[in-house]
Order: sequence, then C-alpha cells, then structure tokens
Amino acid sequence: MNPLNGISGGVLVMAALMALSILFLLSMFARLYRKAGPHEALVVYGFRGTRVVKGHGTIIFPMIESCRELSLQLMSFDVAPQQDLYTGQGVAVTVEAVAQIKVKSDPESIITASEQFLTKTDAQREGLIRLVMEGHLRGIIGQLTVEEIVKQPEMVGDRMRGTCAADMDKMGLEVISFTIKEVRDKNDYITNMGRPDVARIKRDADVATAEAERDTAIRRAAAMREAAIATTNADQERVLAETLSQAKQAEAQRDLEVKRATYLESVKRQQAQADKSYDIQTSIMQQQLIAESVKVQQIEKEAQIKVQDFEIERRERELIATVLKAAEIERRRIETLAGAERQRRISEAEGRASAIRAEGEAEAEITFKKGDAEARAMNVKAEAYQEWNQAAVVDKIITNMPEIVRALASPLANVDKITIVSTGNGDAAGMHKITGDMAAMAAQIPALFETLSGMKMSDLLGKVQSIGGKTPKASS
Repeated sequence: MNPLNGISGGVLVMAALMALSILFLLSMFARLYRKAGPHEALVVYGFRGTRVVKGHGTIIFPMIESCRELSLQLMSFDVAPQQDLYTGQGVAVTVEAVAQIKVKSDPESIITASEQFLTKTDAQREGLIRLVMEGHLRGIIGQLTVEEIVKQPEMVGDRMRGTCAADMDKMGLEVISFTIKEVRDKNDYITNMGRPDVARIKRDADVATAEAERDTAIRRAAAMREAAIATTNADQERVLAETLSQAKQAEAQRDLEVKRATYLESVKRQQAQADKSYDIQTSIMQQQLIAESVKVQQIEKEAQIKVQDFEIERRERELIATVLKAAEIERRRIETLAGAERQRRISEAEGRASAIRAEGEAEAEITFKKGDAEARAMNVKAEAYQEWNQAAVVDKIITNMPEIVRALASPLANVDKITIVSTGNGDAAGMHKITGDMAAMAAQIPALFETLSGMKMSDLLGKVQSIGGKTPKASS
C-alpha cells in the first residue's frame, strides 16, 4: 500500500470533519439567533436581565436565557355593554362602539404590557381591555344628553380617548381610535327626538311650496299681462312700421325716379361732351399726324444727307487708298529700279575696269573714260526718271479727276426718288438747295487734291508747264 495514499485519505477525512463541525456550529448559531420583525417585539429575560429586542436580532443562550414574543399589531374589538346606559337625562340607551388599541412602541411600554398580558391569551387580554373601556363609556354617557350622543359622536370618541389614556398607559397600551357605531333606546326617544324638526321642516316646506305657488301665479298673471301689452304694442308698432315702410318705399321710388332722370341727363350731357371732345381730339390728332409726317420727312432728308456725307467720306478714303497710294507705290518702284540699274551699271563698270586693268596698262585709260561717260549718262537718266515721276503723279491726279467727281456724285445717282419739303425760306430751299450742294461738292475737289498732294493746285499746274517746257541737260 502506498503511504502517500494513506496520508491524502487522512487529510480528506480531517477536512470533512472540519466542514461538518463548521456546519454544526452554524446550525447551532442559527438556532440561538432570534430575530424580531417590525410587527413584534422580543422580551428577553435571563442572567443579563430583561431587555426588549425590536426590529433586529439577538443571540439567546440556552438554559441561561429565554425570550417571549409580544405582538405590536393593532387590536380591534367591539365595545358593547350588555346593560343599558343612562344618560344625564335619565334615558336608557344602548351604545355599540369599535375601539382600536395597540401596545406602545417604546421599551418601557412593551415591558409594562408584557408584565400585564404576556401570560394571557388574546381573548383574556381583550376581555380585560373591554371591561375598562365599558366602565369609562358608562361614565361618559352619564354626563351627556341623548341629543349630544346622537349628534356629536366624535365628541364621545375624543372624551373616551382622553379618559382612557391614563389607564391604558398603566397597561402599556394606547387608544388609536374610538368610534360610536349605533345608539338605540327602547322608548323611541331617539325616534321622537327628530319629529319636531321633521314637523318644522315639513311646515316650512309646505309654506315654501304655498309661497312658491303664489309667486308662480302672480308671475304667471304678470307675464300674461305683459304678454298682452307686448302683443298690443307689437301690433301698433307693426302697423306703424308698415305705414312708415310704405312711405319710405314711396319716397325711395320718387328718389329713384329723380336719380334716374338726373342720371339720364348727365349721361346725355357727358355723351355730347364726349362727342365734342372726340371731334376736337380728332382734329388735334390730325394736326399732330401732319406735324409728325413733316418731322418724319425732315428726319428722312437729314438721314439721306448723312448717308451722302458718309458716302462722300468713304469715296474720299477710297480715292486716297487707290489713286494716290498707287501713284506713291509707282514712284517708289521707279526710284528703286533706277537705283538698282545705276548700281548694276557701276558694278559692271568696275568689273570691266578690273578686267581691262588685268589685260594691260594701256587699255585701262580707255576703259576708265568709257565707264566715266556711262556713269554720267546714268546720272542724267536717273534725274530724268525722278522728274518724270513727279510729272507722272500730277498727270495721274489730273487724269483721275473725273473719276473722283463721279465717285462723289455716285450717292445721288443711287437715289431713286427725292421728296422736297419746302418751308419757304428763300433761294436756299427746294431744288436750289440740291444743286447748290452739288456745286459745293465739286468746289471741294481742288481742296481735296491740295490736301492729298501737299501743294496748291496752281503750283501743280505750274509744275506741269515747267516740265513740258524744260530743255534737256547737255552731256559733258
């Protein structure tokens, strides 16, 4: 057998025994521990004296301590003496009441109540309390009248609580409430007690009924009288209203007829005024139409004049761009050709001179003279070209003068129809104005040539004459 197995088995046995011991101790402790609920109190007595446990628990050691439970719940029981109770008037009555009593919550009251009732049963405890309550009720009823008992039961309850308080404190109790349930008597005193009031109430009711009927009859008669008067007044007012209505209808009809006649008169007057105004307005509109037509014609004429001015300006620009620009280009071209020809000649002469110089010293002199003569000839020719260029320009300008005049007059040639509006301002109006404008346009042509050429017309013509009569220069 393995020794380790024996040791482990012993340990398990010891652990089990310890667990059982702990459980036993806990169960013993649970039995010794007593708890008091909120509705009861534990009265513990023994070697530590008497103490009250309420709302918590405590340990009760066996054999040396013990405890008893005391209920703190509300006790409700009937208080109904079997014998008749006599009031201050000597009337025998039977009273039944309900009392609500409980043990006070303080420790002193609990110990006092445990001393009085802990060894008694609930029936015995209620019997003792009922005897005390009935004795106090008998004394209180003897001090009151039947009317007070019947009509003021709350007062009886308050007296009972105040009277019983001292005796209840001695028993550790308190009266929570005391309520009278029923009061009876054998001689119908209570029944007859209400008869005067009933008779009085009935009498008052009959009187009130009679007065109400009287007032109702009086008010009914007054209402009928007022209704008759109101009916009569209403009839009178109706007749008066009908009469007034008919009168107002007649007046309204009359006013309507008057207004209708006035309206018709006003309509006719306004119609006549409208017709007259229409005629006047028509005449004014015709006059305005004529004036506007004249203005339109004037505007058309001014527009035509502006178009003519624009066309003249355009033709002037076109003339500058075509005739004078072409003449300037031609002059520059001739000058360029002459300069190129002269340079070519010079180059050829220099080339020949070099070649002749290479051939021999003798021919150099001849070639030099020949080149010099040719150079002079070329200079003369170049001057002739320059003078011919200026003459050509003048010739071009004079030759194209009819074209310029035709270009200025072309806008008038494009006009299909001319409407002349004469305002009678003398010779400057009508057809004379057009011919005068044409003459003024033709008179502007010399000024145009002077602006383009930078010279006066007389100087240009003088140039032409001087060019025609000039003799050529003699060659040296």
